[in-house]
Amino acid sequence: MNIESGKTVIPTTFWNKIYNNNTKSIASKTIYILVLLFVTALFILPFLWLISASLKIRSEVFNFEWIPDPVAWINYAKVWEAVPLLTWAKNSVLVGFLAAIAVVVSCSLVAFGFSYFRFPGRDFLFGLVLGTMMLPGAVTLIPVYMVWDKLGQINSLTPLWAQNLFGSAFYIFLMRQFFLSLPRELFEAARVDGASYLQMWYKIALPLTQTAMIVVFIFEFKASWAELQKSLIYLQNNMLFTLPRGLKAILDRFGQGGEMQWEIVLAASVIVTIPMVILFFMGQRYFMEGISTTGRKG
Repeated sequence: MNIESGKTVIPTTFWNKIYNNNTKSIASKTIYILVLLFVTALFILPFLWLISASLKIRSEVFNFEWIPDPVAWINYAKVWEAVPLLTWAKNSVLVGFLAAIAVVVSCSLVAFGFSYFRFPGRDFLFGLVLGTMMLPGAVTLIPVYMVWDKLGQINSLTPLWAQNLFGSAFYIFLMRQFFLSLPRELFEAARVDGASYLQMWYKIALPLTQTAMIVVFIFEFKASWAELQKSLIYLQNNMLFTLPRGLKAILDRFGQGGEMQWEIVLAASVIVTIPMVILFFMGQRYFMEGISTTGRKG
């Protein structure tokens, strides 16, 4: 540091360091934003193309024009006229809601038990639960079908959601991480006051982990909304179809044969997809908060 005429003069190297650091910071942020925009475009372009193609006339569906000319809004009207889309949507909402509620209740109970109770072999038992995630669904497909057949639930909506009453290893792991982050003293104090284990679960654990409940609800609702395999196996009645099963029926009807009407298929695909986009944006805050919180304590 030099002193000239009673003033402090900061060396040039100091300013050079600041300039270089700021330049590097701006350059790194710019690169990060450009990469983020590029990746975002890769994900969003197929959906934009889907919307664009669904608004084109039949002869122009697969051309390379992004802006339809003319805009065929009638394609969406044709979908509603051709199939009972509203009934299918109601079935999907019902199945998704029941499946999400069932998995939240069952998995939170199991997760609370694994996080609160301390007993010999707990970690080994929890490992077995996690190990079920490696079991392919095709292995249990036929036995589960036989169970529902014996119960007389084939061609009903019950098999599409009732299996969630038995929990899911992934959601159990997710909720357990949330429960482990809660102070154990809260539950010990509740026990001293005479609270039962169930009361501790729904009066203390659940209110303090609402984010986890919403995250699991969104995950499972989305999974049930897009589930096609179960509906293909268990549903034969046209009026019981969910939207994915109905979309398969639309594809079989309008996407094959001599006169293919792909504009109808694409319009139906947009209708099926948009509710999930809206749901994600509505629960985005809880979704991101839940993902960032699961690793606080293990």
